[in-house]
Formats: sequence, structure tokens, C-alpha cells
Amino acid sequence: MKNTLLVLFIIVSAGRLYSQKIFTEYINIDNTRVKNQQRTGTCWSFATASFLESEILRIKHKSVDLSEMYEVRNIYEDKAKNYFLRQGKTNFSEGGLSHDFIRAMANNGVVPQEVYPGNPRGEKILNHSELATILTAYVKAAVSSKLHTDYWTAGFKAVLDVYLGDKPENFIFEGKGFTPKKFAAYLGLDPKNYIELTSFTHHPFKKYFVLEIPDNYSSGMYYNINLKELKNQTDYALENGYSVSWDGDVSEPGFGRQSGEIDLIGDYNDIFDTVPFDYDKISQIRQSQFEKIKTTDDHLMHIIGKAKDESGKNYYIVKNSWGDAGQYEGYFYMSEYYFLMKTISIMIHKDALMTNVKPVFYLPDAIY
Repeated sequence: MKNTLLVLFIIVSAGRLYSQKIFTEYINIDNTRVKNQQRTGTCWSFATASFLESEILRIKHKSVDLSEMYEVRNIYEDKAKNYFLRQGKTNFSEGGLSHDFIRAMANNGVVPQEVYPGNPRGEKILNHSELATILTAYVKAAVSSKLHTDYWTAGFKAVLDVYLGDKPENFIFEGKGFTPKKFAAYLGLDPKNYIELTSFTHHPFKKYFVLEIPDNYSSGMYYNINLKELKNQTDYALENGYSVSWDGDVSEPGFGRQSGEIDLIGDYNDIFDTVPFDYDKISQIRQSQFEKIKTTDDHLMHIIGKAKDESGKNYYIVKNSWGDAGQYEGYFYMSEYYFLMKTISIMIHKDALMTNVKPVFYLPDAIY
């Protein structure tokens, strides 16, 4: 009897742990399998690769597994050069942003996962703890050295070769020969087609600005729009078959790693009592939290749809890169409340831009 009661207690406790909401999905854009970034700080590459894999499904009706580590490798090289030229007065870390992947694709193309898995010795778990430590020490030593020869760049690349593998110049995919750049073109991926949007009041709306977050080492430009437009633009993209790369804060207690639900808890919910939302009030609070460093760019994920719970509350369906753990096997349901308060930025295809959001000039045309 005691054992029976213990089992019942565990079941009831589990039911309390997972809220058991019933979600009805009404938008679900084609996407590829959930991956696992494992012990690496490279969510930016996994989220953007997933986003581009959905783009390939949309454009070419073809499922392709892109290599995340190929672009990680390329960005590490770019970060090292940037760090050296800035004499160490910039960020050097594992982190990055969606535009880093897009810029790396513009300069180096893309390759399939099978061509560049990033585990030259066949390791089953990606672990960059040692690699990141060594690379950081290396670039700091290169800057502090008074010799400043050309040798350090070759040595840096040699370290990447050992830990991630040699970069492929040519490869075979489905019986055809490609270079990485030709493969990107074959998949219909044009770097000029992607734009990042944000919403912060310390810069004017309908203008580009360099978003002041640590991982923006490359001084990437974001187009600034008001918060209502940011939400409407995200919804518009999803409604028209375009998925969204999302950058935001996941440090809130309402981020349910196991429950699969992402929502605001605590003192937030009274902010959303008014219908329609008081966007000015929400924007003021999110701006204050950003400037107090309570909202930071912790993590990138991939928004692939929308859903409602049984009460009619709206959620975004989010694909993560932590494997298939959790209630929904690697997917999350993020409330609109959380999106509005904790989004740092989004990336979309420029054809998904609403008319009232579309910039007068499209900045990536001048970058890539």
C-alpha cells in the first residue's frame, strides 16, 4: 500500500511539474530534425543552420543537414583576425549571432554535415571546453607578442585543423561535385536575402544600428522597429510560410527546460492584462531590463510555428538545439508574453517583410 501511495505521489508531482497544458498547433513550418550542440557555446550556428534548413525545404523542397561546425570554424578564424587587429579590445568567445553564420556563408559557402562533422577523430560528443580555452589563450598571446609575424595565423588554423578537421575545398553530394560556395548557390541560399530586426528605444526606429551585445563582435547592423511591429512581423512571416531565427534571454525562471513551456512568471503578468497589449508600457519595461542587463542575449533558437493552449493563449513553437530532451523532445512552446519581453532580435528572409516594416534601402546588399 505504501509503495502504491508513493507511485501516486510521484505521478501527481510530475503532473504539477509539467503543467499539462493542451497545445493546438495552427502553424507548423517544415523543419529538420532536432540537433544537439552538446558541450559547445555555439547555439548561434545551430539555430541559424536550422533556420536555413527550413529555407532549403521552402525553396528547394529538399531536406539537407548543414554542418554547424564548418561555420563555427570559419567564424573562429574571423574572430581571431578581428581580435588581433583591435589589439584585444573586443570580445573573443564561443558565442555568435545569426548574421555571423550568414556572413561566413557569404565568404565560405556551406557544406553538408557528413562532409564536415567537426569531430576528426570520430568523437560522439562535441566538447569545445579545451578548444575555447586554448584559442582564447592563443589570440591573447598573439596580441601581447611584440614580434607580430605572419606565423600566428597559420598556427591558429592548425589548432582548428586538429580539433575540428581540415576545411573541405571540394566534395561530392548526391553524386555531384561541389565547392562550398557552389553548394550554397545550389541550395538557393543567398546571403543578401536575410535581415535582422530588433526593437529598442535607445536608437531611432526605422534606422539601422549596431546592437550593443557582447557577441556582436563584428558590429552587425540591425533594423530597429517598434515592438508591435516586431511581433506583427514575426507573425506575418510565419503565416506566410517563413520561419524565424530568434535571439533572446532564457535566464528567466519561466524558461521550462524540462516542461517545454516558456512563459513569464512573477510580477510580469499584470503587464499583459489589457487587450490589446499596451505595447508602449511593455517596450518601456523591456528597455529598462535591457539597459540594466537583466535581459541579455543568452541563446538563439528557431521559431517554426504557432499554437494555442486550451485557454486560447498564443505561443510560438520553438526548435532548440539541446537534443530531444524535455516534454516535447527538443521543441518548446514560448508564450507571446515571453517573446515580447525577452526577445533581443529576429532574422527573417527579406521577402517575408511587411510593407510598413521594409527598409528604404536593404543594408545587406552593401555588405555581402
